Amino acid sequence: MSGNSTPEQRLAELGFTLPTPMNTGNLPFDLVRIDGNRIFLSGHVPLADDGSLAKPLGKVGSDLTAEQGHAAAQRTALGLFASLKAALGELDRVTGWLRVFAMVNVAPGFNALPGVINGASLLILDVFGPTRGAHTRSAVGMAELPFGVPVEIEAEVSIRP
Repeated sequence: MSGNSTPEQRLAELGFTLPTPMNTGNLPFDLVRIDGNRIFLSGHVPLADDGSLAKPLGKVGSDLTAEQGHAAAQRTALGLFASLKAALGELDRVTGWLRVFAMVNVAPGFNALPGVINGASLLILDVFGPTRGAHTRSAVGMAELPFGVPVEIEAEVSIRP
């Protein structure tokens, strides 16, 4: 992260804008749950700028290339940021990324999952810097994901009051 720039400034420097946060409608769970100095983020999917599902949909390794999966993971990270900003008011309240759990909708035989999810991990590091952005991570392949999305990611972050 350059100088003392905020995560919002860093996003702008990188040419990104945050999408409208994901609309969960009447689902029986919270998208964002704050517990003390920790935030738990439910599974997020790739979002277009207007908050709708980003295209393309499908399985990485057949319907999407690894590069398209990487871009989908990046769009998913932007959605996580949008939910954090909506909950906190500013991304600078994030003191650390603790855990990222990422699922990839994969075609049989596709196993290049780390490169796909690097789309999210690298953006987290670029926006929050090497200290606040450092996180643990799992990247697993799934036979299906909701609505045919290529990637779903949940996370835990620490925050300041």
